[in-house]
Amino acid sequence: MFAWVVLIVSGVFESVWATALGKSEGLSKPVPDIIFIVGLALSMAGLAYAMRDIHASTAYAVWVGVGAALTVIYAMISGAEAFSLLRALLICGLIACVIGLKLAQ
Repeated sequence: MFAWVVLIVSGVFESVWATALGKSEGLSKPVPDIIFIVGLALSMAGLAYAMRDIHASTAYAVWVGVGAALTVIYAMISGAEAFSLLRALLICGLIACVIGLKLAQ
């Protein structure tokens, strides 16, 4: 169970580094660059740890799903991307698939 918690937290850090990378303007802004590097390191370390107990295919899919969902949700909340009902429903579907992968393991 601990591996799953680490995997979800790693997915959160994936969203952090992806968002920071977008704000870094080609790795040219120091603060987003540092957040990107730290987020990336923590995200990868957590993914690697979780893969000790969770199959790589499942761990990677969950990690990407959590990171992608949170990145889009943050972009919509912050106004960087437009909100739409279709996008919200698709994100809910993505989250449901991540939960399904956990239940199927």
